[in-house]
Amino acid sequence: MHEMGLMADALEAVAADAEKRGMSSVEKISLIVGDLSNVLPDALRFAFDAFRRTGEVPLLDPSASLTIIRERGRARCAVCHTEYEPDELIATCPKCGMPFGVLLEGETFKIQSYEGS
Repeated sequence: MHEMGLMADALEAVAADAEKRGMSSVEKISLIVGDLSNVLPDALRFAFDAFRRTGEVPLLDPSASLTIIRERGRARCAVCHTEYEPDELIATCPKCGMPFGVLLEGETFKIQSYEGS
């Protein structure tokens, strides 16, 4: 489950930034997760809860919350230039049937924001 490693990295980045800003606690974290990022939101929530409960992450409040913002996949056909929402990384264009469109959105995994005091 690579989500544990991803969450550990995200929490480490948030804690480091919060410390630089003189914060003593992080209460809310928002992540953007693309539908085509190969990251499972439920596994991320599980990892977040595990780290939150253990107290291993500096500055992470024991009652901190996680918000996951879903980024839908969006692609453009390289042949007919139709934009569409693929449900997998290798999807066919709904208009002309050609595979391997150019992925425009949907692979994101990033920290959107965090709040604390």
